[in-house]
This record gives sequence, C-alpha cells and structure tokens, in this order.
Amino acid sequence: MDTAAVAPILGPVVALVLWSMVMWAWLYATRIPAMQKARISLDPTLTAADLAARLPPNVRWKADNYNHLMEQPTVFYATALALALAGAGADPLNVGLAWGYVGLRVVHSLIQATVNVIMLRFAVFSVASLVLVALAVRAAMVVF
Repeated sequence: MDTAAVAPILGPVVALVLWSMVMWAWLYATRIPAMQKARISLDPTLTAADLAARLPPNVRWKADNYNHLMEQPTVFYATALALALAGAGADPLNVGLAWGYVGLRVVHSLIQATVNVIMLRFAVFSVASLVLVALAVRAAMVVF
C-alpha cells in the first residue's frame, strides 16, 4: 500500500478506535471479577439497572466510559472521514484538531475510569466538544 496516499487525519481515527478497544478490555477485566465476587448470575431477566446496582461504582465507570466512546466520537469519525474523502485530511490544522480531540477523549476516559471527578470530566468533555465543533465547521467549509 502506498502510505503517501493515506490521509494523515486517519491516524487519529484509528487511534480512537484502538483506545475504545482498550476501554472495552478494561471494562471486562474489572467487570467479570466483580460479577464473580458479587455472585451475580447471568440471568437474562436482569436489567442493566439491576446489574449496575450490584456492581461497585469504580467498576461501572469503565463501562460508562466505553458507552460514552460509542456516542459523540461517532460524530468525530464521520467528520474526519468526510475531511479525508474531501481531500482535506492532510491539512495540518485539521489533523491537529483531530489529534487534540483524541487526546482529550483519552484524558476524559482516564478521569472517568479512575477518579470520576465529574466537574473535571465535564471540563475536559466540554473542551473536546469545542474542538469537535471546530473540526466540523472546517469540514463544512470544505464540503459546502
């Protein structure tokens, strides 16, 4: 494969996908032992709320974060791929914004999965959201 043809903005896309897989592994590495310790059966009639109520908060935080990585980052993926397809995936500002978004999402994950200080987590999320808005506006300027 000719690596010169690969848009640099795809690096942050793949990095966030890989980070999501790290969080997925971390959630199961903590959830399965916690379920075994709490003797939670795999009862299909248990709701997500029932299960969450029986797990310690520090175990739930990893799953909550994994779920969050399936939400707003989908907008990031679409925006970054649109920039790549439109030929603007090598623009240094676009690439910088994309890496900034990914870095902020990793920091958000680490805060939520470890100490879960909500105001700190919200501040990081807010900055990441503003970075994503900037990236989306830049994509709109290219596409429209």
